[in-house]
Amino acid sequence: MEGVSSLDEPLKKLLGGATAKVMADHLDLHTVGDLLHHYPRRYEERGKLTALADLPLDEHVTVVAQVADARVLTFNNGRGRRLEVTLTDGSGRLQLVFFGHGVHKPHKELLPGRQAMFAGKVSVFNRKMQLAHPTYQLLDASDADEATEAVDAFAGRLLPIYPACKQLDSWRIAKAVDAVLPSAGGAVDPLPASLREGRGFAPLPEALLKVHRPQTRADVEDAKARLKWDEAFVLQVALARRRYADTQLPAVARRPVADGLLDAFDAKLPFTLTEGQEKVSKEIFDDLATEHPMHRLLQGEVGSGKTMVALRAMLAVVDAGGQAAMLAPTEVLAQQHHRSITEMMGELAEGGMLGGSEQGTKVVLLTGSMGTAARRQALLDLVTGEAGIVIGTHALIEDKVHFHDLGLVVVDEQHRFGVEQRDALRSKGKQPPHLLVMTATPIPRTVAMTVFGDLETSVLDQLPAGRSPIASHVVPAKDKPHFLARAWERVREEVENGHQAYVVCPRIGDDAEEAGGKGGKKAKAKEAAPEEDGDKRPPLAVLEIADELRKGPLAGLRVEVLHGRMHPDEKDDVMRRFAAGEADVLVATTVIEVGVNVPNATAMVIMDADRFGVSQLHQLRGRVGRGSAPGLCLLVSEAHEASPARARLSAVAATLDGFELSRIDLEQRREGDVLGQAQSGVRSSLRMLTVIDDEEIIAAAREEAVAIVAADPELEKLPELRTVLAALLDKEREEYLDKG
Repeated sequence: MEGVSSLDEPLKKLLGGATAKVMADHLDLHTVGDLLHHYPRRYEERGKLTALADLPLDEHVTVVAQVADARVLTFNNGRGRRLEVTLTDGSGRLQLVFFGHGVHKPHKELLPGRQAMFAGKVSVFNRKMQLAHPTYQLLDASDADEATEAVDAFAGRLLPIYPACKQLDSWRIAKAVDAVLPSAGGAVDPLPASLREGRGFAPLPEALLKVHRPQTRADVEDAKARLKWDEAFVLQVALARRRYADTQLPAVARRPVADGLLDAFDAKLPFTLTEGQEKVSKEIFDDLATEHPMHRLLQGEVGSGKTMVALRAMLAVVDAGGQAAMLAPTEVLAQQHHRSITEMMGELAEGGMLGGSEQGTKVVLLTGSMGTAARRQALLDLVTGEAGIVIGTHALIEDKVHFHDLGLVVVDEQHRFGVEQRDALRSKGKQPPHLLVMTATPIPRTVAMTVFGDLETSVLDQLPAGRSPIASHVVPAKDKPHFLARAWERVREEVENGHQAYVVCPRIGDDAEEAGGKGGKKAKAKEAAPEEDGDKRPPLAVLEIADELRKGPLAGLRVEVLHGRMHPDEKDDVMRRFAAGEADVLVATTVIEVGVNVPNATAMVIMDADRFGVSQLHQLRGRVGRGSAPGLCLLVSEAHEASPARARLSAVAATLDGFELSRIDLEQRREGDVLGQAQSGVRSSLRMLTVIDDEEIIAAAREEAVAIVAADPELEKLPELRTVLAALLDKEREEYLDKG
């Protein structure tokens, strides 16, 4: 049954080249199967109007609504004409605008009282919601053939509304689906029969039919229940197989030795570990003591002491005769880790050197931009085993790097390691090393189960003693300009009390494309004006804000800038001076988001805060309150009080709990960008499942998957499941699962 199924047919065979090309280019749909899995976003009932009041801005929408009135207006001294149509649904109103020669047909057809489906992009003009130049299809009887066809096709049924694009409206997609629906009978069913019957699911062809052409709402629910299970289950089987394969690999068990490096390190710690650190350390040490490689994800808030936990694991491995490597995503971070680890270890980091400790080891740094001599020495220390710990960037994976006995790899910040990179590092150990992945972005349990499903998870959720609480407030710059003035006074007060502050902006400023963009906008034809959202200005920029602050509210203070286009040495120099207290205020882009540690910095002002994501704001805020003085974070925004952007900011201001925020983030943005680019391929495999709402399904599917893989690792008794897995794990998805 592993041949080509009817679902692999290219769409152009059934739909014609032009439609197939638009589907491929704009919706990433190439085969009959792709289109059958392009499910309706929602369903409208005939004669029931869409709620216009809660349409999302800037999204391509399809609505069913009634025409309230229509009028043609002239402008440019009568030379230009535009048709304005007002739609109503009883709860809200929506304006449609047609220009120029495009006004004749709609003017004849969109008469008051008429019902139709309208599709277009929602924008705001003059504070009113509008669709400019929407496409539409009449739903009530008229002499147009298309309308009669629409009535016949959907009479008495639910109208499926498909995720569409500007080039292809929802109802054209519905027609294409009609053409391919007969092929649904050939769908390969991935669920083992016993599981399907045990849970009372409809067969796959029936579920596909019901999801696209439901007669009732119950049909939709049946189909969804079944299709969600498919997605969760197939993904969990793929992950379970990955975990199973990992448990089959051999590894050297690494157990700490009494009175070794770890004990010496613990003895000189000026504080005791938190309960959380103790618990997570135990989980890691238990894994390290087994004869197959650890694969663990360590997640913890900024400042929860992940580095300390990772360092103790590295010391335990060095004690057991192995070496440990820590990979950071950037050189700046690698240097920072190197600095903080050598500081924490003190003389223990100077093994083999004069004045170094007996139990000590060498801690070396390896990055791409190191000088030849330093690099040669670092490589030599690794090959001889002189260096027990190496910290570096991806330069560590290069062919030239050889280890004496690599026992543990720690990967910082969710740069999930692709399988090829894991293999490259594995080949550097006599046997595969243990792996610990650290992330400071709190990830809800379900996301961890899907996106990091091949790793076991440990969570550090208490802050170490001595970390101060951070007070956060939203500063509505537009409604209350005096609040912003007060914000700068607060920064001044912090500096007068001997502290320092960050000011974060979304953009660097002064770049060529922005300059070009400004002129380009004015050149647009007057007619197109309503499409432009009058409220948007370019995001605030570091260079401009720094300038304004030096001249204005922060005159007399030492204001420095930091951004990604600066030379690495220059960046390091600015960070070093700021850390040493030689600057009062650092105006920066999000380059400070990870790993910057300046305990004396107590205040942060985030400009245009609504332009950042929830977890990003949370990460940025974690840079203050790192010392004994309380932190202050001010979220400056011009967003309207009732807007979703403001709601997001209020949520961030209301809680310091990263897990709570990551939940809010998921609910608002859905999973497409939860982990940013970290998970680009996931969109293609998760079409129906929503990671946030379907926790029970994912957990249950994971259990079933683990049991099935344990009983039949090669899935020999389940050829259909194997076929579907092969399709899911084509190139792109394989990369997604590997890199996350």
